[in-house]
Amino acid sequence: MFTLNCKGKLLDIREPVVMGVINVTPDSFYEGSRMMQTNIAGVETAVIDPVLRKAEQMIHDGAGIIDIGAQSSRPGAPLLSAEEELFRLTGVFEALTLHFPDAIFSIDSFYSRVASEAAAAGASIINDISGGSMDRQMLAVAGRSGLPYICMHMRGTPQTMQQLTGYENVTLEVLDYFIARTEACRLAGIKDVIIDPGFGFSKNRRQNFELLRNMPVLKALNKPILAGLSRKSMVYKTLGVGPEQALNGTTALNTLALMHGANILRAHDVREARECIVLFREWQDADRQEDIAAEA
Repeated sequence: MFTLNCKGKLLDIREPVVMGVINVTPDSFYEGSRMMQTNIAGVETAVIDPVLRKAEQMIHDGAGIIDIGAQSSRPGAPLLSAEEELFRLTGVFEALTLHFPDAIFSIDSFYSRVASEAAAAGASIINDISGGSMDRQMLAVAGRSGLPYICMHMRGTPQTMQQLTGYENVTLEVLDYFIARTEACRLAGIKDVIIDPGFGFSKNRRQNFELLRNMPVLKALNKPILAGLSRKSMVYKTLGVGPEQALNGTTALNTLALMHGANILRAHDVREARECIVLFREWQDADRQEDIAAEA
């Protein structure tokens, strides 16, 4: 559970790690993560140099993984095809792996073709917000790739998910979902599965906080847990601000996520998320020292 094999690079998650977010999209909900340009023909493509500079800064700030996505998953975002995603990603993974050969990059896509081509170009983790439900070939492709697979909970699609928030018990229903999906992953030959509760996806604000509070329940699955809370509406709507003013609130929720068992923090702001981890570990160590002293 505590080591992920990322194309032969072993990622130790006994200490929580930060997954930095880079979006080669023009419409992600947080403007600070967008890395796109429009050429003279009106076609949107990634800007390689800013992507490289952003990745370099994230690595410097302590990112253990950098997540690259080419499609916005904000509520109601237009659905792109796999071909459109691949066009936006042209040259991105090749440039990243050339400049940062020791870094670990993940592909954020629910398309098996995008995952496969990104893996061939240098991605070493697959991050699928649909848990394999939006492309029935995804689990098989992930299994054949040998890469770790992030399986997220979501109902419907980003276009419909906000109408699918009816739960009798959101925690138990998310747990049941992961029991079924992790078994499907096992049968598909996926060796390393990370579970993501899907904060903000087909859940209202109250359900998001309930799921965060009850996140230790998911530890029963004996899988690493990824918490994606960064600048989401559960933060900024609760505080009455916008995504741009949600860093402090994100830091507070990231700390709670660590205290409730998160192994990976997916974050737009890597340095601040890494600082959460450093302080959390110091708090843990102090607690252990108290236990040792009491036993002595």
